[in-house]
Amino acid sequence: MDSETTGRLLYLVLLLAAVGGWIIVEYRKRMGEALRTAAAWGLIFIGVMAGYGLWNDLRTDIAPQQMISEAGTIEVPRAEDGHYYLTLEINGTPIQFLADTGATNMVLSDRDARRVGIDPESLMYLGSAQTANGTVRTARVELPSVTLGPYQDNDFSAWVNQGEMSGSLLGMEYLSLYRVEIAGDRMILRR
Repeated sequence: MDSETTGRLLYLVLLLAAVGGWIIVEYRKRMGEALRTAAAWGLIFIGVMAGYGLWNDLRTDIAPQQMISEAGTIEVPRAEDGHYYLTLEINGTPIQFLADTGATNMVLSDRDARRVGIDPESLMYLGSAQTANGTVRTARVELPSVTLGPYQDNDFSAWVNQGEMSGSLLGMEYLSLYRVEIAGDRMILRR
């Protein structure tokens, strides 16, 4: 163990000793009540852990995911915020994109670029783009593999945005590879 881990362990032991000492002094003549209180807190802790474990299941209800039929049709439900979000695999890494029919290109945020193995600091930001937040500098990159459901495109051009972005954008350059249909609250993509 390194010194930081040893320090943390010592801190936890001291904290446990302090809390345990307080419990013994406070409940010395009422140990049954102490056990009931400990059991109640234990059940609360187990409930919180169960809720945390179920969060991924609950999250898909809050932010519905795309569905791919056997025929290769991709159905994307509209999210609560009114947008359509698609998850593509870029170089084997799942990245969530906002489908933006007003954008021309596929644009990766700084964070998503890092996730797919691109170092934004090493890029040359020679391009520029007009956004709702003004003009931002961009760098062109080639993505070796872009996969959506059963469809894979190799050596696809994208841009890394040097400005602040909450997520990546999927523009018309990629969406035009599909026949896009909006039906009710679903975006349907076919090739």
